[in-house]
Amino acid sequence: MTSSGPGAAWSDIGTHLDRRLAAVDAQLAARRRPRSGRQPVHTAYVPADQVTAGVAATWGAAALELVDRHGDPDVLGVDEPTYRRLLTKLDREPVEDLRVDFEDGYRAESEGSEDDTARRVGHLLTELGANSYGVRIRSLEAGTRPRAVRTLDLLLGSGAPPVPDSFVITLPKVTSPDQVTALHEICDVLQDAHGLAPLRYEVQVETPEAVARMESIVAATDHRCTGLHYGTYDYSAALGVAAMHQALDHPVADHAKDVMQVVAAVAGLRVVDGSTNVVPTGTAEQVRAAWDLHRRLVARSLRRGIYQGWDMHPGHLVSRYAAVFGFYRSGFAESAQRLRDYLHRRSGSVLDEPATARALAAYLVRGLDCGALDEDEVADAARVDRMALAALADR
Repeated sequence: MTSSGPGAAWSDIGTHLDRRLAAVDAQLAARRRPRSGRQPVHTAYVPADQVTAGVAATWGAAALELVDRHGDPDVLGVDEPTYRRLLTKLDREPVEDLRVDFEDGYRAESEGSEDDTARRVGHLLTELGANSYGVRIRSLEAGTRPRAVRTLDLLLGSGAPPVPDSFVITLPKVTSPDQVTALHEICDVLQDAHGLAPLRYEVQVETPEAVARMESIVAATDHRCTGLHYGTYDYSAALGVAAMHQALDHPVADHAKDVMQVVAAVAGLRVVDGSTNVVPTGTAEQVRAAWDLHRRLVARSLRRGIYQGWDMHPGHLVSRYAAVFGFYRSGFAESAQRLRDYLHRRSGSVLDEPATARALAAYLVRGLDCGALDEDEVADAARVDRMALAALADR
């Protein structure tokens, strides 16, 4: 006897839906998860010819000197305890991520001098003093491609200690997915030639083509790609924005980063903001004005959900950490209470859903990672330890 009734009908439609949505299910199963682990709050770009052993500490000392001459809690817009945290950060861990720049910031006197610089930097990689680091090569356009590959080959083949997992290659001025695929091939060759672990890379978004082709460019990346980095000035200039209006908060910048965030979220990549070219030098008024501008821009990016950006001058470390620490300190109590209410199933002033609970946990983890928050105060306020927080944020 053939079964009939509502149960049989639902069984039939269930089988049909499994077949109908099999491709979608496979795509979701294959989807890359967001990169886990600590994300730096910034990337300090240092021209290759200025790179020395302990350059991170040198940047920190220069930043502390600026604070000593021009800064105090009121100037930096933070309270006294946060100000003391900032000074400790500049002393103990001034640079979280460092990129040796062989592109726009570097001016080689000759081909031979760049060869020498590449070899010298290769020997210094493990002595830079940053938590993570890497190199920005020249673009893979025809005019600079040979130089980009040669510099990277000399740097990685310098005979220095093995390149650690934190090392990353920044590919600038990307216009086509084929350039990303070409970088895969370059990495494969260099890995084999120098006995290296898989090389990681990041894509710099600073051309109109990159934004227009964002989805196909990201589709060409593989598991070695860590993120998308916005290039403020090349992109703004390419769209015809006048020099005095090129900035991180210009509408064209916002549009590019909106596109980056959507595509990166689907691909499991990180989005990194660009830089400001207004540096804190000159008179006290000029230094403080530059800090105010940079602090405002960093805070704006954090509110947008972009947690990392470029810094191009030691003085930017001051305003970077003032903004970052202020962001996490100001929202700490509310976030910890909301997460505590969620985990203990208590009704608070906000009814949070699982996705928001993950965001609350991620916020607290980021604050802990950079030193804005302490483990004891988070555990006391949220009633959850760091390991459990990280597991919830990564779920």
